[in-house]
Amino acid sequence: MDLNQLEAFLTAQTKKQGGITSDQAAVIAKFWKNHRVKIRESLVNQSCWDNVLKNMNWRVDLKSQSRHVDQINTPVAIVEMELGKYGQESEFLCLEFDEAKVSQMLKKLTEIEESMTALTQTT
Repeated sequence: MDLNQLEAFLTAQTKKQGGITSDQAAVIAKFWKNHRVKIRESLVNQSCWDNVLKNMNWRVDLKSQSRHVDQINTPVAIVEMELGKYGQESEFLCLEFDEAKVSQMLKKLTEIEESMTALTQTT
């Protein structure tokens, strides 16, 4: 609720029979202005039942050890994800992709983007 919506709502409540007083409306408005972000975050956290992606880092490295000699010094993408619920201890997931897997993942992400675009386009 933005500040214009808040003002309209509180005005309607003060005009309603048995509603709130203008002093009460002022207190509610001040409270909302000061705590709007915290209230929103709390509601979002309460509505998330599963883990969420809290953070993600990635980098490209060269493989320095392998069971097979031909795989040494090949580029790999390392993706580190922090998963969990806010206010609880996180779990960390580390993924390693070779060049073929990165290409495959990019192709799938492109397909997902195209599907989402097709579903959200207004004609």
